[in-house]
Amino acid sequence: MRTAIYARVSTSDQTNTIQIRELKEYVDRRGWEVAGTYQDQMSGAKASRPGLNQLLADARLRKFDAVLVWKLDRFGRSLVHCVGAIQELQALGIRFIAISQGLDTDQSNPAAQLLMHILAAVAQFERELIHERVSAGMRAAKTHGTKTGNAIGRPRRVFDRTEVVRLRAAGLSIGSVAHQMRIGVGTVVRVLKAGGATSAD
Repeated sequence: MRTAIYARVSTSDQTNTIQIRELKEYVDRRGWEVAGTYQDQMSGAKASRPGLNQLLADARLRKFDAVLVWKLDRFGRSLVHCVGAIQELQALGIRFIAISQGLDTDQSNPAAQLLMHILAAVAQFERELIHERVSAGMRAAKTHGTKTGNAIGRPRRVFDRTEVVRLRAAGLSIGSVAHQMRIGVGTVVRVLKAGGATSAD
């Protein structure tokens, strides 16, 4: 099985050496093949991580069959992001394994499947909490006389509508498309209904 390994440390004065060594040993013990090694040295909260971005790009090209990480919190910048990325891998038919936690999205592993369902439910709960906090903040600002046009609400961002259509046509779920393009699910639905070129959300 072709595998990709991903490692991340939080600061520049640390290295990924230990994680990478353990991941490669895990692959060797099973007689698998390392198809690529991806790594970042930055805080998990960073919105953009070059190593992870490249891994996901190569996943869409089906350059490997599984992604291995040492621990779940090395992979995503938040629970919502982590679960979304794993779900995208699943949609692409790529297995995800966190070797130190026994998390494996292989369909033959019922315990791991149960854990994924729990994580997805918690991530959805987290999304709803964030939405409620944003809504409450907007209501409070309006109550105190702040004009909506000044700063309230999500800023409009430019995105490529044709890329949305292409990703959906390639078989990605609407949620995965929204995650990859960093736009809302509702925006994806509207784009797919209308089609078109570059626009703003």
